[in-house]
Amino acid sequence: MKIAILDDYQDCVRGLSCFARLAGHDVVVLNRSFADPAELAAQLPGVEALVLIRERTRITRALLERLPALRAVSQTGRAGPHIDTAACTDHGVAVLSGVGSPNAPAELTWALVLAASRAVAHEAAALRAGRWQTTLGRTVRGRTLGILGYGNIGRLVAGFGKTFGMNVIAFGREATRTRAQADGVPMVGSQRELFAASDVLSVHLRLVPETRGIVSADDLAAMRPDSLFVNTSRAELVAPGALLAAIRAGRPGQAAVDVFESEPGGDAELIADPRVLATPHIGYVERDSYELYFGVAFDNVLALAAGAPVNVVNPEALSGPAAPGRS
Repeated sequence: MKIAILDDYQDCVRGLSCFARLAGHDVVVLNRSFADPAELAAQLPGVEALVLIRERTRITRALLERLPALRAVSQTGRAGPHIDTAACTDHGVAVLSGVGSPNAPAELTWALVLAASRAVAHEAAALRAGRWQTTLGRTVRGRTLGILGYGNIGRLVAGFGKTFGMNVIAFGREATRTRAQADGVPMVGSQRELFAASDVLSVHLRLVPETRGIVSADDLAAMRPDSLFVNTSRAELVAPGALLAAIRAGRPGQAAVDVFESEPGGDAELIADPRVLATPHIGYVERDSYELYFGVAFDNVLALAAGAPVNVVNPEALSGPAAPGRS
């Protein structure tokens, strides 16, 4: 089977232990992104299965029309709206969903909270430049941690906050309320109240049409001048341009972000602002997560190749009529 792994920016997938599972197959690894469907398709002649690294590439109808041999799209992590599932079904392409783990992004979130609170990156850079003790950071103990979206990741971050002596509050949908109450985490009455009451506000929501832009300029303006806004989920959860404008206006006083609307690359102005601690979407980019995500994604492709498909989001693609032009 001809298999393509897309967007491996670091060229690290071939170094994973699970990569050996693809022995005997024709595997292509692309180390850069191609925004134009025609340009991407030109790199993939005869490809039968795509393995995606999270949401780095959108699978659109325009791309599928250029890949007549394609049989499967295997997702690392859970399949999301970046895959046009209806178009895949129309083209007889199975969408294979993987598994996710909250551990790595939750740990990265907490690392950013501590690093921003104690100005770790700034002090390390200053020391290399020959300067000694240039800032006064602050501890998190006794302060309020607000969690917007109390799912698997938010729940872990809340636990870290409790361990460090923070007062944890949350806001979200009904499922959030149920989980938070079970953990003894108070739910505030509104999203605006959460932002206003938090010394550290961390966002943990999935990006779906209902949550796009859910964090508004007014929410950010409600934060205090000494507060910290953290986003390791998706940049598009925040209204376009709102975070940079808010930081420049002084509410919140700091931000720590791991996600950007344009990736790879990021928002140059946001990254350059000294009040922003920015990392290049590394929340899930660590070895244990990659072994888990890719191991399942590879197994899903191999099961399909063996005629025993599993974790198929659109099973009708396996039995429906072939798309026009397909044999």
